[in-house]
Amino acid sequence: MTTTAYLCAPLLLLLLFHLCAPPLSDAEEPAAPTPGETLHDAQVTKFARVALAGISREYPNKPGNVMATAADVRSPKEMHPAFYGCFDWHSAVHGHWTLIRLLRLHPKWTATRTEVVAVVGGHLTAENIRKETAYFDAKHNQSFERTYGWAWLLRLAQELRAWDDDLGRTWAKNLAPLEARIVALSKAYLPKLRLPIRMGQHTDTAFALAFFLDYARAAKDAPFEALCVERAKTYYTKDTDYPIRYEPSGHDFFSAGLNVADLMRRVLDAKGFATWLQAYVPGLASGALSTWAEPATVEDVTDGHLVHLAGLNLTRGWTMRGIASALPAKDPGRRTLERLALAHTKGGLGYVFSGDYAGEHWLGSFAVYLLTDAGLGR
Repeated sequence: MTTTAYLCAPLLLLLLFHLCAPPLSDAEEPAAPTPGETLHDAQVTKFARVALAGISREYPNKPGNVMATAADVRSPKEMHPAFYGCFDWHSAVHGHWTLIRLLRLHPKWTATRTEVVAVVGGHLTAENIRKETAYFDAKHNQSFERTYGWAWLLRLAQELRAWDDDLGRTWAKNLAPLEARIVALSKAYLPKLRLPIRMGQHTDTAFALAFFLDYARAAKDAPFEALCVERAKTYYTKDTDYPIRYEPSGHDFFSAGLNVADLMRRVLDAKGFATWLQAYVPGLASGALSTWAEPATVEDVTDGHLVHLAGLNLTRGWTMRGIASALPAKDPGRRTLERLALAHTKGGLGYVFSGDYAGEHWLGSFAVYLLTDAGLGR
């Protein structure tokens, strides 16, 4: 790619964010969303609509289930009456999280709110969650969605716990049995995982531990928090000189390296984290971040694996913002990360509303997580 094309790419991608939405008048058209700033109602509505379109769409679907007998040959909705949409279980879970987060952060937002409450409420019933919980009873299902789907389920539970609203409390009560089951499975699994899984896709351990730790602290589950901290320190404290140049792989939607750093800023105190980070990313202070400095480009948004790279831009954005938040204000590495986070945000947003289900069933959740600073405790 030429230098001119590289510089123009983020602007072109950001333009798509507007072009793929229903047209608004000049007075209604908001500025492009920026991480940490409050979304305009029109932006909230766009994200809500794409999430609504997914969580009730049963097909196409990739169940990912183990079939022990012929009785296990069931439709997605039969197996997962709450989380059957969005192509797969984990995307359905974070699709629900997206809608609940928008409801919580924007209490005065009215467009499509009634529809969101009706659809989400119809999914998160006590009976539906009872069946979702029972799915994990069979031994061959106890590793289902481990650990990516588990992490998002606990993020959903955390969001409901934070919502001071009668509706949120009702849904939280309904979700509680599945929440407890996932916590129990996580507590049983982590001590047996001798080595972390480092990869740019679903099973990355650092991503899950970050979400688990946020949940444990919000839920005041001290044993779970202690386990997550111990696992993080055991897995990653001795990491040094991370090989950035080997990222990304062609189907990545995570940076395994940035996930580790975003986890460790939750685990170490400020001084300890700064010391650890200097050894982990020696080039940060000088801005020598190799391929982390380059937002990814998607060659085909209709390819469900290639479009992962759009998500990579968004997750790089939120991990860079998280890491930067733990550094002193005048730290040159902080300024570098904040600048790159914005570039990756622009590079990712352009793919969110592509018009193709391969990306639209999940990218909106990633965008909302990044734009609303969910990982920073907002």
